Amino acid sequence: MTYSIVARDPASGELGVAVQSHFFGVGPVVAFAEAGVGAVATQAIVDPAYGPRGLDLMRGAGSSAPETLHRLLSEDPQEPHRQVAMLDRWGRVAVHTGGKCIAFAGHAVGEQSSAQANIMRDRGVPEAMVGAFRHEQGDLAARLLAALDGAQAAGGDLRGCQSAALLVVAARPGGGPSQERPFDLRVEDHHEPLRELRRLVDLKRAYDRAEAGDELAAEGDMEAALEQYAAARAAQPGSAELAFWHGVALAGTGREAEARDALAE
Repeated sequence: MTYSIVARDPASGELGVAVQSHFFGVGPVVAFAEAGVGAVATQAIVDPAYGPRGLDLMRGAGSSAPETLHRLLSEDPQEPHRQVAMLDRWGRVAVHTGGKCIAFAGHAVGEQSSAQANIMRDRGVPEAMVGAFRHEQGDLAARLLAALDGAQAAGGDLRGCQSAALLVVAARPGGGPSQERPFDLRVEDHHEPLRELRRLVDLKRAYDRAEAGDELAAEGDMEAALEQYAAARAAQPGSAELAFWHGVALAGTGREAEARDALAE
């Protein structure tokens, strides 16, 4: 009851999953990824255990995505009802659409990516997702969002939209949660979940710039910090919090007139 994509960015090595469904809170059920290990999307008559079990095998045993998926399917008596895609840290893809998944159901594999869907309004949604992902410029998060938009433009879920999620992890572990999971965003229930998910991604990017400003300020480079605070505020002009911290930073450097303008917001 879902369309999703798993993908790797060859340039950065980041791994990610994006998903949308007419289902409450789809993200925690479908999307799984771990820095330096792999990514999993599990759907249709969903068994969420494919996520942690798949990541465990790709991490601990060093199994490839095809080896991992083959093993898990061979142990699953409900295999005909499952739709699962896996991607390992080398970009190797494995995907399965069981013969009893509700039509229209299918998948399409691209370069280091796989898109899958079931209960589609029309055939061709996975192919549209792979094409949109391939042609989009930008980082992995931007390309995954483009794939979701491509699915919706091609017909999407027969029942409409309700929830969506985006999960992007780093090429390797280390550096703390914010570095290992640069995007971990969910829209649990919304009449336009893809639009709302994109809004959250843009907001997260602005907060990341503010955080970069904090780090520069801690290092004593206030001019560079102020550039980051200003860019964050400009990206999200409706955010009172970002305006506030920009104002605080301006005041701390003696630029009180500019600080008053920011704090007045």
